[in-house]
Amino acid sequence: MNTDLNIGGKIRDLRNKNGLTQKELADRTELTKGYISQVEHGQAIPSIMTLLDILECLGTNIADFFKESAEDQIVFRKDDYFVKEDARQQSEIQWVVPDAQKNMMEPILVTLQPEAALPFDKPHDGEEYGYVLAGDLYLALGEQEYHVRRGESFYFSSNRKHRIRAGKKGTRVLWVSTPPTF
Repeated sequence: MNTDLNIGGKIRDLRNKNGLTQKELADRTELTKGYISQVEHGQAIPSIMTLLDILECLGTNIADFFKESAEDQIVFRKDDYFVKEDARQQSEIQWVVPDAQKNMMEPILVTLQPEAALPFDKPHDGEEYGYVLAGDLYLALGEQEYHVRRGESFYFSSNRKHRIRAGKKGTRVLWVSTPPTF
């Protein structure tokens, strides 16, 4: 069986991009490794429901899967950003690269009002980097706290609980995490 849509090849590429083996994808979808192999080699075509299950496990949806992408977007403008304001936490988070959670890293702009703080993030796999654009902040990393001023940066493994808290003037920080966690 051969299709012009190359469903199997696209599934294989997504599986590899997500760092999964055929067995791991099969376990997540409750299918067999043999069936996943047949689909990837164009020897079987999944039903719509099976395809939806596979795509969900691969972190995408059917619309994005079949969308023809001529070229990846390289430049992102302010009107591309997604903004979340939280009045209770006195914070604003701007996702400056749309759908970055499908990428290897996720950059965000975080603005905190004076002495406001984000909630603690639990330990997880990955790394995080931040560059303070304005004001200053306090980075709590495990039991230690670090003072980071404008023009300075921080970088750490995410294997300890962590959060940022703004100094007396507030802060604006470019924060990049890998893999995406925000």
